[in-house]
Amino acid sequence: MKKAVKITDGIFRLGSNIENGDFFEGMWPIPDGVSLNSYIVKGDKIALIDLVDDWDNAPSDLKEQLESIPVDPSEIDYLILNHLEPDHTGWLEDFLKAAPSVELVTNKKGAALIEGFYGITDNVKVIDSGDTIDLGQGKNLEFHNIPNVHWPETMITFEKNSGVLFSCDAFGSYGSIGDSVFDDEISEEEHNLFDVESLRYYANIVGSFSKFVLRAIDKLSDFDIKVIAPSHGIIWRDNPGEIIERYRKFASYLEGPAEEEITVIWGSMYGNTEKVLHSVIKGIRSEGVPVHVHKVPEVNVSWPLASAWKSKGLVFGMPTYEYKMFPPIAAVLNMFSLKHVQNKTVFRFGSYGWSGGAQKDFDAATADMKWDFIDPVEWKGKASEEVHQLAFERGAELARSIKNQ
Repeated sequence: MKKAVKITDGIFRLGSNIENGDFFEGMWPIPDGVSLNSYIVKGDKIALIDLVDDWDNAPSDLKEQLESIPVDPSEIDYLILNHLEPDHTGWLEDFLKAAPSVELVTNKKGAALIEGFYGITDNVKVIDSGDTIDLGQGKNLEFHNIPNVHWPETMITFEKNSGVLFSCDAFGSYGSIGDSVFDDEISEEEHNLFDVESLRYYANIVGSFSKFVLRAIDKLSDFDIKVIAPSHGIIWRDNPGEIIERYRKFASYLEGPAEEEITVIWGSMYGNTEKVLHSVIKGIRSEGVPVHVHKVPEVNVSWPLASAWKSKGLVFGMPTYEYKMFPPIAAVLNMFSLKHVQNKTVFRFGSYGWSGGAQKDFDAATADMKWDFIDPVEWKGKASEEVHQLAFERGAELARSIKNQ
């Protein structure tokens, strides 16, 4: 039987890993899985904080862990819904069959989403920032809205006496959780994985809302937080400040400064652009600047998005395709625009055949992205030695420019 994990007296983590190869939000690869975390807070009354989707056996995992405490769903008085995205609520209708009298607790915008997604209006308790629910036996839940981290209705739940913050998507990460769920229990290798995957999760899921993330972090400065219990990823009880500061850094990349690194995203039809790619990379490395290289469409945009989010400099290498940009690069730029990848210094290079067109298309697609550009390099057909030398110099120029920012 899968057992619930005790966080402190009367507070337990219930978790399930999604490892079936599905994409998160239907588009983000999760090769190392992702955890769905729910929590039980037991006083005289019982609250379940956040639910799961009917996804990869998650409801069965949750039911088994409830039995281990033991708590029968019918005994649960409150279901706290910090966020209505279906990975936290998709199992709601079936759960209510086992817990028909449970009161759903959310804010005004959350209540509208409960009705919109599930047609449910009964037994919904609407709360506002600062409201509390006393469960008895020293368990008192306090609610605070943190809008747009990452949907407008998102809120957090804080149990003051224990200092446990149930932060929902805030401070989360991709990556499955094994038997060890706390930051002080996992290995250095696992910490490295969650370090990398928290950035990719942030860039993919939360990055667009970075201004709201910073507001939420400022709001939390008044809280005496001892444990951060997110809906995805490990629980931070030894050093909760680490994940808070990591998220503050990620959010700061929106306006800059970002890291002194360059992300190269490229695609090539017949190899003429690819050959010049190597000259550009040599130029960047001649200045000692770290460079991250992603080839599309072979790699999902999830990884270049995370890499670009933290880099000061970007390079796009692509040929002209039917008078426009190489389509896989156009798709990347569309996602970067959606996710607000802003305040970068950018260089573009690429070949063309009968005529150009990619640069004009690139200029139009990036006009509103708050990017600074250095002069592009384009050539017809096979690149000459002069083109290779110019590409090397442009790579070095980009590297020098981000070092001087």
